Amino acid sequence: MAPRPAMSHSSAFLLPSPSAAAAGADAPPAPPPASGTAVRVCADGGANRVYKPDVIKGDLDSVRPEVKEYYSNMGTQIVDESHDQDTTDLHKCVAFITENSAIPNKSNLCIFALGALGGRFDHEMGNINVLHLFPNNRIILLSDDCLIFLLPRTHTHNIHIERSIEGPHCGLIPIGAPSATTTTTGLQWNLDNTSMSFGGLISTSNIVREESTVVTITSDSDLIWTISLRHHS
Repeated sequence: MAPRPAMSHSSAFLLPSPSAAAAGADAPPAPPPASGTAVRVCADGGANRVYKPDVIKGDLDSVRPEVKEYYSNMGTQIVDESHDQDTTDLHKCVAFITENSAIPNKSNLCIFALGALGGRFDHEMGNINVLHLFPNNRIILLSDDCLIFLLPRTHTHNIHIERSIEGPHCGLIPIGAPSATTTTTGLQWNLDNTSMSFGGLISTSNIVREESTVVTITSDSDLIWTISLRHHS
């Protein structure tokens, strides 16, 4: 079997920019790099919390009427997909971004989903399912406590650890199918051709080793990677 290509991952987009650092501890983190192209798509009621979205998309059952009217008057695109009750609002937004992105090479596209974790468990599971449904797109689910993204089985993975903002707790969870063989380096409890499945072992409450700057992962199954985020006072 030919060796699988390597894919690198980093949370450096969460590091404060130099200007933000100079502004003080309360300054927000730098926005993710977008190579000159960025779009803010709100999943329905997300527009109630985000300032000036470019697009509001979903079944529009939770965006407040006055918010919808306000942003419509400002030129925000409103996309009503209330006819589609078989996909989640996040699924609708990701599909919109991938179909309408101006980035020619979709492998350079990275989607950050804020507010996709926490709250109702069925919503969380629906959002995690979106990762599995779009394995060829880089999608990162972010909460105050952790981040989550998919590790496609088609690649080996090098995860560069940003210790000032993440870790040490982490986990690996098979999605879509059990894993017959997963191998890692850089963890406190590494996997060595280990099988993982629901009803069997899954790697939760693992820890990135103190000396590790990179975690490597190879698996015969798609995996979910999650790592805790550090809170700074």
